[in-house]
Amino acid sequence: MSNDRSTTLRQLASLLGASGVGLGAFGAHALKATLSKKAGAGDNWRTAVSYQLVHAVALLAISTIDRKSMKTPPSPSSWSGGKLMALGTAMFSGSIYLLTLDVGPKKLLGPITPVGGLLLISGWVMVGMGNI
Repeated sequence: MSNDRSTTLRQLASLLGASGVGLGAFGAHALKATLSKKAGAGDNWRTAVSYQLVHAVALLAISTIDRKSMKTPPSPSSWSGGKLMALGTAMFSGSIYLLTLDVGPKKLLGPITPVGGLLLISGWVMVGMGNI
């Protein structure tokens, strides 16, 4: 049975998953020459894609796990943790994509990466605290 929380998390998981696959392919093919010009850029791109895809799967799992049965939504902690994971993934992976391509101000984007990582960690902790 679907509910608003599960649907939202599933939609976020789908968005992160689809864009992660697309960005992975884009980096491996269309950006191959560009990424090979900058030391470590290809590895950084793959790291961003990996984190994005892993957290897409995690969000999908959270969206399907219910506290008691398929009739109740994910617990508040899991719901909040899932939202933190989605935001953290966007900030962590997104800033790495932009930094790798030298798009945007490095002074702004540089600190966004670890903040995104902290949100990812916080999301996992909140999910662990949930009653799912």
